[in-house]
Amino acid sequence: MPPFTPPAIIWDSPSADSSGSMPLGNGDLALNAWVEPSGDLVFTLAKTDAWDEHARLLKLGRIRVSLTPARPAAGASFRQSLLTDRAELHVLLPGAAPAPGLPAAPVVLRLWIDAHHPLVHLSIESPEPVSATATLELWRTTREALPSVEISDLNFSHTAPDKQTRPTFVEPDTVLPARPGQLGWFHHNTYSTGPRETMAHQDLEGLPGWTDPILHRTFGALVRSPGAEPRDDHTLVLPAATRHRLDIHALTLHPSTPDTWLRAIEEQADHIESVPFAARRAAHEAWWSAFWDRSHISLAPASTCADPAAPAEVAQAWALQRYVTACAGRGAFPIKFNGSLFTTEWPGKPGGPDYRRWGPGYWWQNTRLPYAGALAAGDTDFLDPLFRMYAGPVRDASLLRAERHFGFKDALYLPECIYPWGAVFPESYGDKPARERTDKLQDSGWHKREWSAALEFSHLLLEAYSYSGDASFLRERALPFVLPALRFFDLYYADGPDGRMRLEPAQALETFWTAVNPAELVAGLRVVTARLLALPADLLPAAARPWLAALAARLPELPVETKDGVRRLAPAAAYSICKNSELPELYAVWPYRLVSFEKPTAPLGLAALAQRAYRGAIAWRQDELFMAHLGLADEARSYLVTRVRTRGADLLRGDPYALRFPGFWGPGYDWAPDQCHGGVLQAALQAMLLQSEGDQIFLLPAWPRDWDVSFKLHAPHATVAEAELRSGRLVRLDVTPPARRADLVVPRDLVA
Repeated sequence: MPPFTPPAIIWDSPSADSSGSMPLGNGDLALNAWVEPSGDLVFTLAKTDAWDEHARLLKLGRIRVSLTPARPAAGASFRQSLLTDRAELHVLLPGAAPAPGLPAAPVVLRLWIDAHHPLVHLSIESPEPVSATATLELWRTTREALPSVEISDLNFSHTAPDKQTRPTFVEPDTVLPARPGQLGWFHHNTYSTGPRETMAHQDLEGLPGWTDPILHRTFGALVRSPGAEPRDDHTLVLPAATRHRLDIHALTLHPSTPDTWLRAIEEQADHIESVPFAARRAAHEAWWSAFWDRSHISLAPASTCADPAAPAEVAQAWALQRYVTACAGRGAFPIKFNGSLFTTEWPGKPGGPDYRRWGPGYWWQNTRLPYAGALAAGDTDFLDPLFRMYAGPVRDASLLRAERHFGFKDALYLPECIYPWGAVFPESYGDKPARERTDKLQDSGWHKREWSAALEFSHLLLEAYSYSGDASFLRERALPFVLPALRFFDLYYADGPDGRMRLEPAQALETFWTAVNPAELVAGLRVVTARLLALPADLLPAAARPWLAALAARLPELPVETKDGVRRLAPAAAYSICKNSELPELYAVWPYRLVSFEKPTAPLGLAALAQRAYRGAIAWRQDELFMAHLGLADEARSYLVTRVRTRGADLLRGDPYALRFPGFWGPGYDWAPDQCHGGVLQAALQAMLLQSEGDQIFLLPAWPRDWDVSFKLHAPHATVAEAELRSGRLVRLDVTPPARRADLVVPRDLVA
């Protein structure tokens, strides 16, 4: 099988608008770029920390680059290529023929974002002198109210005298006076709608060191090109030449004033530009080379494969999802599941490319999915923003919430729907302030006791420790979250007649609003507690071990029921009021792996999967992950192929409108590009190839034998596994460190 090569996406025709854009990014700063029929290169800029007055994650702005004389993007001489191996966009535009009958050399545009600096770089090379204009195009030019409200928008009906929803205002950006060689603009939050009000309303005031994360946040960019002259404050003209360079520096500063921000971004730009360009370019390419070397998956059909096109499609989809995550997953805040940094203008939606369905908030059940495959892919750095937010300000607010609402010390409870500062959405919490309530919980039945987030995040923290073995991470980041998360359940729920904890009142995800011992909570409690008890004595506080042992002894059994004469995993010991279509019974399979293909409990999971009421291979549905962990190779493959081939369905509106780039999914249930759709895709494919349980590593546990594969993936204890399968035979297997080879479990038919 040929060695893995990062995909190149090549188009031979231009795009009408941003729906035909390609993504670039360095993990924090990103853009959507496209070439219009006129030959103009257009791109919107986005940054992970560009939160406006209403906590909406905005684009920074849009840049249009035009050539004179114009070079329309037409004919065989046009070519647009996204080279993911170095995260670079190449555009070939028709050049002028040097003489009648002679071929015309193309004009070449190269666009990339420095892997180590918040800097977009554009170069233009032309066989004959051309001039260029860089035009700043802003859509936030006047103050206006958005005509619609998203669920997580900061709309405080409880603060308005007439109880009407407060509108969300779009505030204008500020354009700086142009000067030779430079344009600039910024957005400065002169007020903040939300953080202080939500914290006060939910009785979460008083956190030590807390500051409003929105107020006085400033973000924007400078466009620089030495020798260029401004036509006006929005337009920079690059004089005729055969070579041009354009640099765009971005910065978010919080808190700041506009003057402070301007000084800081100019100092930042001067500092970056003082580093030789060749050195910066080499470091950029080195980062992307190292990224693609972390892991890879190459697929090809064996001679017996009935759908020979499918393996290549799946391999490309996996690589593109991982690429998109790399472009947006190393910033100050976690990935937004509903579009990431790559939202585009959408027909009929307000706010231009800033619009995203469901709004600015974070839902855990969606937020986790872009990260589901990070550890096995070796992309542990992508988890840092998630860990910083949930184990940082969200943890602090959750600790205070448990103390203020229930009087619990050193315990935390984490609602499903939160903002980066830890408060619940006003839409969910309700109008009455916490201090005036007997029931301190949020009003919304969708999430009133949907408490899976704390256990799933705890499990992810412990998984990350098992991969790295980093004791400081365990002590400083994981245990300060995990132990209080367990303590909340220990304090909140009393024992039932059988002497075991009875989780009631409770709910099973969003699906069953009334439940006893919901499956996802029971599975999470059992697995997280067991993992803590398995830690070495020197890594767990001495006082925690007897308490955890007592907690483990009182946890209920995983709920099981009989349906149509078959015993299966149940959503809960008792459940009613079905409102959604999640599958809480199968969370014991994934993410917790309490039930999996190699365990005696596997028949319970297989029966639950076969009898599941809801199914699908799209958006946040996780059928392929359940199938992979239950060892169902053909079923997992079928669903995975369907997911890859399902591009633009809008499951809420039936809208067929789709984005052109093959790694942009959705809208699905959420928004486009849908990171849940791609996140499940990535994690499921990896789970078909490699799974881990304790010290054991299962090779190809759910792999169809008519697909050839070569892969490199990661496992706990800093282990890397590389293998190649051809025509159902394992032809190569390397494990690092070599001592871990003894822990590898390989299906007998692959080596027989």
